[in-house]
Amino acid sequence: MSKVRHAVYIQIGGLLLVMLTFAVIGHLFPLAEWIAAVQQRVMRLGAWSAICYPILYACCNVLLLPGGLLSIGGGFFFGLWWGFFIVLVGNLIGAAIAFYISRLLGRNWLRRKLSRNATLEALEPAVEREGWKIILLSQLHPLFPTSLLNYLYGLTTIRFRTCILWVAVGQAPGLFLYAYLGTLGQLGLNLLLGKTHPRFVEYLVWGGGFVLSAVVLLGLGRISLRLLQEAENLSRGQSRAKSTNPSAREDLKPVPVWVSK
Repeated sequence: MSKVRHAVYIQIGGLLLVMLTFAVIGHLFPLAEWIAAVQQRVMRLGAWSAICYPILYACCNVLLLPGGLLSIGGGFFFGLWWGFFIVLVGNLIGAAIAFYISRLLGRNWLRRKLSRNATLEALEPAVEREGWKIILLSQLHPLFPTSLLNYLYGLTTIRFRTCILWVAVGQAPGLFLYAYLGTLGQLGLNLLLGKTHPRFVEYLVWGGGFVLSAVVLLGLGRISLRLLQEAENLSRGQSRAKSTNPSAREDLKPVPVWVSK
């Protein structure tokens, strides 16, 4: 559980550092005007911006590049709900491409990559055994490289539509939080430019919504971490048992990861 908290603290610390950096630069340069100009340029593209943005997001996903800034940008440029939908679509396009690259082209390379990480290596038989449950939990886990996991799923016998469905469900809470954060950034920009004058209650509503979303995501991460650890320990125990007693293969029956120890 401490790993989840540590990851959340790092992300919050990074966010605060970015905000502080923007505040310092904003005092030295007309940063708000520059950002507003970028936003207007994106908006001039019209429907093309909503088409190109998911493709850009998918490319980052396939190339294993961090997509957090693009997720925030979705909320900043397109608003909360449209921004959330656009980055979710981009994430699913990237997941689909990675899945088929792994299944059709990159098996040997990916297996060498996974062999360096005991946790990811243990997840492959767990996905085979538990299917959509492990996909959902691994996508909710804040520490897992979800872009790399999309390649891992292609190595298993899981159906494509099942995989994509539960990738979407697992990614939705985190992407919504990022889009929410981008929307707050848009409100902050309008405030700096004098385009809006929110009342105190509006600050409470928006700030409370962000805190609530973050708490829910943290809670889901804690649950997924516990259940994934159980699945990982089970997979390793079965691997050791099979290596020491090959005849025990038929006697081993998987225990659902939902059962708490």
